Amino acid sequence: MCAPEFYTEQARERIASLTAKPRRVSRSPFGDDDEIGMLNLISKESARRVMSRADAGRTFDLAVDLFMGMPSWTKAGDPPFQQWMTHSPSGTVRDDASGFGEAQNRLVGYSGDAVSMYTHTGTHIDTLNHFGYGNEIWNGFTADAQLSSRHWMKCGADKLPPIIGRGVLFDVAALHGVDVLPDNYGIGSDDLRGALERQKVEFRPGDIALIRTGRMQHWPDVNAYIDDSPGLNLDGAQWLARAGAALIGGDNSALEQMPAADPENWQVVHTYLLAEAGVPIMEIVDCEALSEEHVYEFAFVAACLKIRGATGAPIRPLAMPLSS
Repeated sequence: MCAPEFYTEQARERIASLTAKPRRVSRSPFGDDDEIGMLNLISKESARRVMSRADAGRTFDLAVDLFMGMPSWTKAGDPPFQQWMTHSPSGTVRDDASGFGEAQNRLVGYSGDAVSMYTHTGTHIDTLNHFGYGNEIWNGFTADAQLSSRHWMKCGADKLPPIIGRGVLFDVAALHGVDVLPDNYGIGSDDLRGALERQKVEFRPGDIALIRTGRMQHWPDVNAYIDDSPGLNLDGAQWLARAGAALIGGDNSALEQMPAADPENWQVVHTYLLAEAGVPIMEIVDCEALSEEHVYEFAFVAACLKIRGATGAPIRPLAMPLSS
């Protein structure tokens, strides 16, 4: 079963990609103040329906650990994940930073730590201010009017609601009978249709799409995981957006095919999904257990850190199989 090839008039009016113009920022069908795009397709009613069928006793954790030395996007100068102790039991005895004295510090074993990271590290969500065209992002917001000295005033991670919806796995690696798709393989609409037909699953407007390339089998080898990644190409991204995807995630580092096939746009899928289609992106989503257990349809539950104005934030997605 494949994605719907036609829509009710109401659905057509709410899917931005159906009227999007190439390389132009779209205005939201949900109004001038909209900052979350196609996540608006998920309603309270649809969330209740999917959760009423969820088997919480078989919850799949789709997030990776955060740790020093992990694969992350550092090629543009962004910082790797760092973690350090700010307090340790023996150190507290020596430095008495809190001023409670040696006796209390020996009694109370105090440990604390801190982290530093690029907001697009580990399993994370890309918000609609992450990529646009020129000075403009989703819904016509501009850097001149809505970017402060620290962060965007619009479309930040703090605006994203908890996401509860129906998720569908597109196991493209399994479709082609391989553990991992070849380097730089571009996943197009034929791959996505083929995965649904093989799995006998339907994709519907408002669903969350997860794309499995198998790349997670290289985790955490930095070079094998990051470089020349397979992923969605523009054709595949357009097909999912026009089918009404509320959110699209992948098990690779950039969701899209890297390097991109477009010689003029090194982030052709990012700019299309975020600026034209209004579809947020998730990256570094671990789909291996879902694939191993042939779980292709599930309740999806996730919430990101509410970092004000951020272009991305760590997220911990969970998947629960659906009962019939």
